[in-house]
Amino acid sequence: MSIIVDDDTRLVVQGLTGSEGRFHGLRNRAYGTNLIAGVTPGKGGQDVEGVPVLNTVAEAVSAHGANTAMIFVPAPFAADAVYEAVDAGIATVICITEGVPAHDMLRIHTYVHNLGVTLIGPNCPGALSPGKANVGIIPAEIFTAGNIGLVSRSGTLTYQIGHELTQMGLGNSTIVGIGGDPVVGSSFVDILAKFQADPETEYIVMVGEIGGDEEEKAAAFIEAELTKPVVAYIAGFTAPPGKTMGHAGAIISGSSGTAAAKKAALEAKGIRVGTTPTETAEIVAGIARG
Repeated sequence: MSIIVDDDTRLVVQGLTGSEGRFHGLRNRAYGTNLIAGVTPGKGGQDVEGVPVLNTVAEAVSAHGANTAMIFVPAPFAADAVYEAVDAGIATVICITEGVPAHDMLRIHTYVHNLGVTLIGPNCPGALSPGKANVGIIPAEIFTAGNIGLVSRSGTLTYQIGHELTQMGLGNSTIVGIGGDPVVGSSFVDILAKFQADPETEYIVMVGEIGGDEEEKAAAFIEAELTKPVVAYIAGFTAPPGKTMGHAGAIISGSSGTAAAKKAALEAKGIRVGTTPTETAEIVAGIARG
């Protein structure tokens, strides 16, 4: 079954004619994702290596049955791209774009959730269900199919832990990078709930980082709602207070949002937390192998 993306994904790429959209869109197609169209206003009628380019997402939905959109649109226009996809009837929107203004995302978050749409990102690597579909920039070749769900605020740490699991002979049901901005479309709680409902996912890895309180919220949710084992990793134990570390949302304010506080909150709920990505993968492997 997996979550977010699967064999039924019919992908439209907003910004397919740009260099990044073209590179990753075609890479997703090469992996086996059903890329049915691209959208760039004013360039309808063109094609990108056989993929038709349309003027609107609505055309991709009505003429090609698109149900998933990937956004590679420059930050000033990304919010409008999200609204266009949602209003066209797209149920899953994955926004890769970095630098989307937080006030735009606040409005989008409310709008999207009221309609029941799944929005991943912005500033995220996307979602991969190994052997089924890859929508985003995740290096799919280092992952294998399996029963471990992986959700992360960090792209590169996701890749590292997933690859180490692969090297241990274990695989993933779905890998989801929710993004590192202060306001994103889907929270840890949103994705954890999907993993809980997914029969293919038996174990879950959650990769957090400094800043905000999403990991603390996730800890409470895991204790109350999840029956599947969860292992966590928190990046940023050596991060100095008040300095943004890589992601816009990775910033410690005063004494809140520290890696130590997040680790303590998770462990207080009985969730094991690895001190390194390698240790995290080893803990999961130990649980999965009984």
